[in-house]
Amino acid sequence: MSVWQGVEEPAPQPLGAAGWTRALLRGAVLGTVTYGCLLLLLLVRLVERPLCGLNRPLTPHITQFVCRAALVILGIRLTVRGRPMQMKGAVVANHASWLDIFTLNAVQRIYFVAKAEVAGWAGIGWLARATGTVFIARRGREAKAQKELFEARLRAGHKLLFFPEGTSTDGLRVLPFKSTLFEAFYTHGLEHVMHIQPVSVVYRAPEGADRRFYGWWGEMDFAPHLLKVLAARRQGAVEIVFHDPVNVDDFPGRKALAAHCEAAVRGPLAGLAED
Repeated sequence: MSVWQGVEEPAPQPLGAAGWTRALLRGAVLGTVTYGCLLLLLLVRLVERPLCGLNRPLTPHITQFVCRAALVILGIRLTVRGRPMQMKGAVVANHASWLDIFTLNAVQRIYFVAKAEVAGWAGIGWLARATGTVFIARRGREAKAQKELFEARLRAGHKLLFFPEGTSTDGLRVLPFKSTLFEAFYTHGLEHVMHIQPVSVVYRAPEGADRRFYGWWGEMDFAPHLLKVLAARRQGAVEIVFHDPVNVDDFPGRKALAAHCEAAVRGPLAGLAED
């Protein structure tokens, strides 16, 4: 998966004693809630999996609670426009940061589609696997198996969330959507029953901070970016915009569907990069 290098990364700022204190306190609370609930989720999954198989009637509620709590702990204000669709289908959104995991999970029960490397990331990989993330590898020989996995999860009623840009950005723009990720919606009759809902994620930086404050791109390491967010004296906000879902069957192919979703997602972010 490519890494977006579109703009220069902001220079790191010293945290100071107050910043380190905030980071340690918030980090301790966030870690306790996250990994405490992860343990609970794993225990519930021991019962849920043999009884329900692919279906997860209980554990997604735990994931959603953690993500809502995380935004409260961090102090990031959340607003929502529109409503998550109730029909069977998938969700596509722009990708700005690791924070997307919390913001998008806080407002709906979804399962992320992530690159295979994420499964090996310390801490995050455990969380991703436990919460039902689908991992994909960019290798042609695995394409058939991945399509079959997508189909099984979609037919089980799971709402899979894709990031069609293929990489994260500074949060001020939407990159062209890769239409290949939409191919799974046009197999074995799925196009006749599937709906796709475009979703825009719009971050607002803390007052006085760089407008790209929450963006995570290029060669940025996770730990320093996490520390910066934890240490912020004032936090900003995030707005989630749910656009009207569309029938896959209404589009002649993946390129037309990808173009429609990209235009919808781009709308609320139009002009931010030029302001």
